[in-house]
Amino acid sequence: MNKKFIFSNLRIKVMLLFVFLALAPLGLVGFFAIKTAEELILNMVKNQLENVAVDKAALLERWISERRADLEVVAGSAIIRSLNHDAIAPYLELVRDTYKVYSGFVVVSREGGISYASSPQKYDADGSAWFREARLGRPYMSDIAFDPLHQESFFLVAAPVLDDSGQVAGAVCAKVGTHVILSTVLRLVLGETGECYLVNREGAFLAHKEPGRILTENISQSESFKNILATENHRTTYTDYRGIEVIGASVKVGGTDWALVVEQDKDEAFAGAVRLKRYIFLAAAVSASGALILAWLLSHYLVNPIRQLGLAAGQLAQGEFDPAMFQTQRADEIGALYHAFGHMAEQLQARQQNLEQEMVQNRCELEETGAKLIMTQQAVARSQQLASLGRLASGVAHEIRTPLTSLKLFLESVESDIAISLDYEEDFRVAMGQIRRMEATINRFLDFARPQDPIFSLIEVPDLIEELLLVVGPIARKQETIIEKSLADHLPAIRGDRKQLGEALLNLMINSLEAMKQRGVLSITAGLDELPATSGRRRCIRIDVGDHGPGIPEENLARVFEPFFTTKATGAGLGLAIVARIAQRHGGVIHLNCLPGEGMVASLLIPTDGQEVEEREEGRGIREEG
Repeated sequence: MNKKFIFSNLRIKVMLLFVFLALAPLGLVGFFAIKTAEELILNMVKNQLENVAVDKAALLERWISERRADLEVVAGSAIIRSLNHDAIAPYLELVRDTYKVYSGFVVVSREGGISYASSPQKYDADGSAWFREARLGRPYMSDIAFDPLHQESFFLVAAPVLDDSGQVAGAVCAKVGTHVILSTVLRLVLGETGECYLVNREGAFLAHKEPGRILTENISQSESFKNILATENHRTTYTDYRGIEVIGASVKVGGTDWALVVEQDKDEAFAGAVRLKRYIFLAAAVSASGALILAWLLSHYLVNPIRQLGLAAGQLAQGEFDPAMFQTQRADEIGALYHAFGHMAEQLQARQQNLEQEMVQNRCELEETGAKLIMTQQAVARSQQLASLGRLASGVAHEIRTPLTSLKLFLESVESDIAISLDYEEDFRVAMGQIRRMEATINRFLDFARPQDPIFSLIEVPDLIEELLLVVGPIARKQETIIEKSLADHLPAIRGDRKQLGEALLNLMINSLEAMKQRGVLSITAGLDELPATSGRRRCIRIDVGDHGPGIPEENLARVFEPFFTTKATGAGLGLAIVARIAQRHGGVIHLNCLPGEGMVASLLIPTDGQEVEEREEGRGIREEG
């Protein structure tokens, strides 16, 4: 159906109009509904994420402030200021047991001496950043680190210890475990894909629901990290560190260089919009279906009669003057148009009948004369050809065959009566071979000119092929040719003349061997196939004879079945012509599939219903005798 037909068909126009009227309003409403829903969802999720991020960041900031305040209180206590190990130890143990968040303390004097350490490991106070900051009178807080031994993240908080004069007398440092607070911060109820994580200014994870990512994965080059640190053009939707599009919000934790990020996958957030799209599409499909049904009903009542009238008018233009095509029960304008066309068809039909009556007699006479002329021409051409072949065969038989037979008998008697010397034995064989070749050529002429009627019998194709391979086997071995045979199992028997079919297959095998000369491959295959026929497809047996010779040039393929056409230096050019005639007399065909330079496959197709062929041959014989 081309474009021109679509826009010129009234029924299609009506249906397209109804579909457009049904879908246009729904499409506009659906488009704005989807856009509005997406905007509402985006704003709602954005606000929710921002609120969660602010709450979580405030919680974390407050907790960190409490830890700093705790340490300042500890550093200002008289026990810590005394730098007495025996007094400090029970005090700090009490602090650790009370707050449950400190996993260790270190108290160092201004000179770097360790006054107290909860862990037996050695400390290099002078090389520690917290000690340097505390000795300068400033509090210190480190980045979050990960303790693989305890499988817990932590950070260090330090404060200076002042003496009575306000001078720095030492420093106290606490190791703060973050498991409790971070588990609270990272815990979200935000769908299945909502997550919260903490990163530092270098892009390293400080806290994540997957511990394996903490301080081992860096997202500084990802789009999500760049969006987190952006001061301008901060986007709500972006691609996160996993390569998934998310909706996110981030807040910097006060007093640190950390950023708290809350994200949710965009696909999950917009699941409601997706469902709305599906409902709109479903409604559009239902509306379109209803519009199509309504348009079809309307076109059936209005457009279909007009279309039928157009088809009938087209038939009227082609010469079909049947008034019945324009009969209708309608009484409206369309019915009046039908009646007008019907009256015109009646008048044209009457005029056509008059013309036909005048032409029928002349046409019959011309057809009869033409048929007789064609039959006469065909009979004359066939008679001339057969007469020429008959005269040629008779002349050959009288002029060559008789003396040639006498010479052959004489040489055979000489060979049996006298001993031939070794010097002339090869010449004798050559002479006998040439005589046999001339005799075979004469027989081919006679067989083609006066072919014998086939004698039908049941033939097993594998047995026939095996007999022929016994004949061509020595020739193949002499020229070092390999014979490949592939016969299908359980081939049905065919009815045919065993001698003629054997001669046809032998001709094909000899032609293939002569085409290959030396060291080739002769392939023989047989199987079931179908033979096209005028009354349907008929089952047949297909016998393929293939070689790897040079093939037949394309310009000669159309003439290979013509009598006396050959490209060989020797030969009468009757081999393939005889094969074609034998195949025809058996109701089959011969096909050549040739690729120049790659070889040729000759396919002989003989129908398995040979009884029909036999009856047809007997009927033709009766007609010829008659």
